[in-house]
Amino acid sequence: MQIVYLGLGTNSGERLLNLKRACEELKIADRVDVFRKSSVFHTEPWGYTEQAYFLNAVLEIRTTLDSRELLSVVKQIEKRIGRKKSFRWGPRVIDIDIISFGNERIGTKGLVIPHPEMHLRKFVLVPLAEIAPFFIHPVHNESIWRLLVQSPENEVLWHSTFPD
Repeated sequence: MQIVYLGLGTNSGERLLNLKRACEELKIADRVDVFRKSSVFHTEPWGYTEQAYFLNAVLEIRTTLDSRELLSVVKQIEKRIGRKKSFRWGPRVIDIDIISFGNERIGTKGLVIPHPEMHLRKFVLVPLAEIAPFFIHPVHNESIWRLLVQSPENEVLWHSTFPD
């Protein structure tokens, strides 16, 4: 059983509903158990800033799927919720990123784990620190809490509870 952290983001449509639906879809996926979920954080857009603010959250799941199988599952869920191809950092109904997959380090076309920019993004670090502050980043060998303290001051505006 692998402990995996997934980052969820949405800035189009019914944002809270999109997060709730992504979580529900993961709960019913074969060989996936949603173990813990962070609060929902209202955040500034990253990269392309001329768009609506995002809602972001992190889920801790337990799975017997391998990383490629999990990637396939999350891409199918994104499609079912209504994600369409867009430009990099553009608006999206839902985005589900594999932040980490146990202590694995994977660098293949289409899948890089841990997420290569997670240590720079408060919209990932803040919700991850809420549910796993002592998780050690497999590349930087620092706790998420320490990475958060060292990260630039920007992005996260407020939070609320994850929708049930």
